[in-house]
Amino acid sequence: MDTLVILCGLLALLLIGIPVGITLTLMGIALILSLGVPLASIPQEFLGSTNSFILLAVPVFLLTSNILLKAGVARDLFDAVQSWLGHVRGGVAVATIVSCGIFAAISGSSVAVAAMIGTVAIPEMTSRGYDRRFVMGTLAAGATLGILIPPSIPLIVYAAVAEQSTASMFLAGIGPGLLLITLFLLYCVFRSFTGGAPMVEAQRLSLEARLRASARALPTIAIALVMIGGIYAGAFTPTESAAVGLVLTLVYVLVLKRTITLRELREAVGEAGLTTSKLLLIIAGANVFGKGIMLYRIPYEVSSWIAASVATPFMFFLIVMMVLLVLGLFLEGIAMILIVLPILLPSLSVHGIDPVWFGVFFVLMIELALITPPVGMNLFVIQSVANSPLKDVVRGVLPYVAIMLATVFIIYFFPQIVLYIPFYG
Repeated sequence: MDTLVILCGLLALLLIGIPVGITLTLMGIALILSLGVPLASIPQEFLGSTNSFILLAVPVFLLTSNILLKAGVARDLFDAVQSWLGHVRGGVAVATIVSCGIFAAISGSSVAVAAMIGTVAIPEMTSRGYDRRFVMGTLAAGATLGILIPPSIPLIVYAAVAEQSTASMFLAGIGPGLLLITLFLLYCVFRSFTGGAPMVEAQRLSLEARLRASARALPTIAIALVMIGGIYAGAFTPTESAAVGLVLTLVYVLVLKRTITLRELREAVGEAGLTTSKLLLIIAGANVFGKGIMLYRIPYEVSSWIAASVATPFMFFLIVMMVLLVLGLFLEGIAMILIVLPILLPSLSVHGIDPVWFGVFFVLMIELALITPPVGMNLFVIQSVANSPLKDVVRGVLPYVAIMLATVFIIYFFPQIVLYIPFYG
């Protein structure tokens, strides 16, 4: 009964428009005070959660993605990929997915990928005669790769909450990320040959033109390879990887490319700081809320109920998937992790579910939340860039929703797709 009352109170505050971080903080304070715990413990819980070396990577990744966005690096990368594929039917759609995957390996932010690639790819594809809904759906779905392919901000937050290795979480995202890219590419080819793309694309560029375009994109690809390769080789931690990526990005855009002004750099820093403050408020508030539900023993009650009522791991998987699908209609991804994960963590051992695998599964469900209304952020970013009705973006993204749900089931039945690289690779 306590669990139901707390959840109803939480949802009520969210539905009336109170920000997530403040909602979690208020609910946590109310729960703690109702049990007579001294107020002095609340500031400690609030501030202690943000004092983390792991979370230091979050503002660095956000700053890197903002600088890349201001510098217009997306054009170079997109031009390089489509110079090799743009003459093939559906090649620009394939280039879009590949570009999203590469940028995902630098920014860690799905919204940043949607904004960066969308501003370049949407005008290019629509001017060539691609179906507009197909274009917008491809961009919205391709951008979700930003939170699965390492580095990933949601995976960083998951690792902090679940007390898992961030490097293991990053490496676990590689296999499913490549699987999802492959399935997206197959759909793009299929849709292109069934009316989504023009029958005749642009003329094939000369080898010299392709090499010039590739050379302009080479620094961006090199930054992504250094960041991921350094983690995989054990040369530096994910937080150090973020710092290395930021330094390389600054050298590239300020010294080599020189396409960003000091004013734009200040704007990038300010925007990254604002986004970071919002995320940290959610994390701090969630820690206070988590303290409250721990005092009410809600995680243990839920775990006991699951142990008594849910007979198989597959049934647990289905129940969690449905819960996350519903929550994803209303909550932002980081909030989903911070609210739901502390309740579910004790239940993982009951069914022998690996927490690293569960983290990738959780992030895949967050990806779905990014492209499902009414609060799917990628939908609104693409709508804004394309200047189109939201319903057209939603219709275009529906096939990708089905592909992502299929991917969730694939990694359940073949968990080594997630676990092979971090543990055996």
